[in-house]
Amino acid sequence: MKFSKLVGSMIAANLLAISGAHATNGYLSHGYGVKAQGMAGVGIALPQDGLAAATNPAGTAFVGDRVDIGVTYFRPSRNAKISGNNAMTPMGPTSLDGSYDGNDTQNYLVPEIGYTKQLSSKLGVGIAVYGNGGMATDYENNPFANFGGSGNAGVDLSQLFISPSIAYKVTENHAIGAAVNFAYQRFKMEGVQPFVAFGVSSSGGDFTNNGYDSSIGWGIRLGYTGKIMPNLTLGLTWASKTYMDEFDKYKGLFAEQGGFDIPSNYGIGLAWQVSNNLVLAADVQRIDYGSVKSIGNPIEKLFVGNLFGTNDGPGFGWKDVTVGKIGAAYQTGDWTVRGGYSYATQPVPDSQAFLNIFAPGVVQHHLSFGATWAQGKSGELSFGYTHAFKNTVKGEGAIPANFGGGDVEIDLAEDMFGVAYAWKF
Repeated sequence: MKFSKLVGSMIAANLLAISGAHATNGYLSHGYGVKAQGMAGVGIALPQDGLAAATNPAGTAFVGDRVDIGVTYFRPSRNAKISGNNAMTPMGPTSLDGSYDGNDTQNYLVPEIGYTKQLSSKLGVGIAVYGNGGMATDYENNPFANFGGSGNAGVDLSQLFISPSIAYKVTENHAIGAAVNFAYQRFKMEGVQPFVAFGVSSSGGDFTNNGYDSSIGWGIRLGYTGKIMPNLTLGLTWASKTYMDEFDKYKGLFAEQGGFDIPSNYGIGLAWQVSNNLVLAADVQRIDYGSVKSIGNPIEKLFVGNLFGTNDGPGFGWKDVTVGKIGAAYQTGDWTVRGGYSYATQPVPDSQAFLNIFAPGVVQHHLSFGATWAQGKSGELSFGYTHAFKNTVKGEGAIPANFGGGDVEIDLAEDMFGVAYAWKF
C-alpha cells in the first residue's frame, strides 16, 4: 500500500472514530503518541516517534524515517450530584436534586498515525494525525427532566488534528521546527430544552438537540530542541490559537454566535540522559482556556445582559491550566520500560460546577506506565496505560438563584490504554 493511501485511510478512520475521548488536562489530551502516553505525556524535549510534531515539531528532525500507527482505548467515568435545588417552572415548583450517572456512552477508540522522513542530514518532514481532545457526557437519567428536559442529556465534542511538519537542524544537536495544525471538530448537545424556555439564549432554535455540527480551522505550532549540555536536552514549544469556523447549529449556545476556537498552549521541557540506558524527562505546559470565550466566560455573564450565543455570552467558566509532567524511560535488551506522573491545576472553579455537569474535565493527577519491544532493526511494538485518579469539584451554591439555587458536585476518573506499531526504514 502506498503511503498516501495509508494516510488517507487513517484520516478516514479518525474522522469516523473521533469522539469525546480525551478529556484529561481540561479537555486536551495528556500526551500524543503511545510512547509519550506511557510517560504521562512527556515529550517536549524527548521526541520518540512519528507523533513528535504533535508536541514539538522540532522533534521531527531527530526520530528518523518511520511510520507509527496506534489506537487508544479510553474509558471515562463521570457523575454529578445536585442538592438543595428548589425551582419554579411553568409546570410548577420542582427540584433537580439527585445523583446522575453520565456514562450511558463510556467506551471510545481513537486511532493515530505519525510519519517522518529525513530528506537530508539537516532537514526532516512529517505528518501527524491525532485526536487533539474532547469532552463527552451522556446522562440517560436526564438531570433536567424535572425542568421538562426529555431524552438523554449531554454533549459530545471531538477534535481531530492533521499536522504536517518541517524541522531544520541548525547544528548537529539543535533543531527548530514548525507545523501547520489543520483541525476538524464536531459537537452536539441534547436534552436541555428547558433552558430555551427560560429565555437564556439569543437564538433558542440553535441551542440544543440539533444533532452534530462541525467546523474546520487552522493554527500553527513552533518548536526548538537542542542539547544545552552533553547529557541535557532543552525543548520549547508554542501553539497558536486554532481559529475555527462557528458551530452554526449552536450559535444560540456558544459565545460569539457559535464560536469555539481551540486554545493556544505552550511549554518547556528537559530530558536528562543519566546513562546509556536511563532517561529522565520533565515538561511544564500552559493551556490558555480563558482566551476562548465559549470556554472561559463564567455563567455570571448571563445575569449582566449577555445571553448565550452573544459576543460576550456565558461559557463553561474554565480557568487557564498549568500542567507539570515527569517521566522516565529505561532500556534493557530489546525492551524499553517507561513510567510517569502528571499534575494539572483545576480548570473548573467550584462556582462554575452547574454548566460543567456537561463538561466535567476536573481530573488533576495522572499515573502512567508503558513499554516498547524492539523487533529487530525495523519494528517496534509499544503500549501505554494511564489512570487519571477520581477528582471531585464541590460547587456550593453553584446553581444560580434564577434556576432555583442549590449545590452541584461533579466528578471524573479515567483509564486509557494505547498500543502502537512502528516501522523504521
